[in-house]
Amino acid sequence: MNGWLPVARCTPQDCAAHPGTRRGPLPAAVLLAAGCLLTLLGVMCVPAVLLLRASRRDRLIRRWAYAVVRAFGVRVLVTGEPVGDRAGVRGESPVGELVVANHVSWLDIPLVAAVLPGRMLAKKEIRDWPVLGPLAAIGGTLFIERDRLRSLPQAVSAVAQALRAGSRVVVFPEGTTRCGRGPGGRFGPAVFQAAIDAGASVRPVRLGYRVTRRGPALTAGAPAVRAGPRGDRSAGRPCPSGGHGDHTGAVAFVGDDPLAASLWRVVTAAGLTAEVRVLPPVPAAPGTGRGALARAAQKAVASDSAKRPAVSVHQ
Repeated sequence: MNGWLPVARCTPQDCAAHPGTRRGPLPAAVLLAAGCLLTLLGVMCVPAVLLLRASRRDRLIRRWAYAVVRAFGVRVLVTGEPVGDRAGVRGESPVGELVVANHVSWLDIPLVAAVLPGRMLAKKEIRDWPVLGPLAAIGGTLFIERDRLRSLPQAVSAVAQALRAGSRVVVFPEGTTRCGRGPGGRFGPAVFQAAIDAGASVRPVRLGYRVTRRGPALTAGAPAVRAGPRGDRSAGRPCPSGGHGDHTGAVAFVGDDPLAASLWRVVTAAGLTAEVRVLPPVPAAPGTGRGALARAAQKAVASDSAKRPAVSVHQ
């Protein structure tokens, strides 16, 4: 066990409960087919999309990623700091931006891409997957060897190089998925060294999933902007309690949960809303240690103020 492979206490049996109503098999199957087909269509279009200008490419990715989340029957609410089409486009900004978020589900990936598209970090094994692996590589995915501590400096160097080139890089520094209740996991500090080396800012993002009831607003006091992955083995203990009263574990992709089971749980859970809270950037000032930077980002994501809606972000 090393820093790339933390252990979460969440398990499907203890954490994947859905407090809301459920869809029948037929409408759930329609959503499943729509979500999978739209995902496959987007993946197959990657080579063509890369030929577009960066600003147009980002807008297209954001719309596609949002459509994927909606196709699986999940509404999206985005609040917090307004963001432009691109932070870190070559020629417009000297360096990119490191986006860090808590990790709950495979839905996190298209959800972040719907707001802040960028280059993702992924385990090296994905590079060898048929079809998806080569396309992920074409799309700029940064592959790392998570089970080899000696590969850590090389991974940090690759992220720093991407940031210096003006790319936005998206990382889930908890290193594993958790159900979304409680304070979340510790942010591993290694990747934050890349932001320090490149002189890039860190953009914390808070992800949450809840059940929404029918009404005028998705969240009390918040305007509705849009109405609408796999974790490591767990230690076999239930996750901590806490979170919102309407929190749902239906989207949690934890422990030894099969992807097919997680997909079906999502499409059968009615009333799901994904919340994306874009927080103010944390500068990687000279002299800042990677541990301090990681703790600052983790605190921002986990704090109560990060869960309260503010100014809506229009996509």
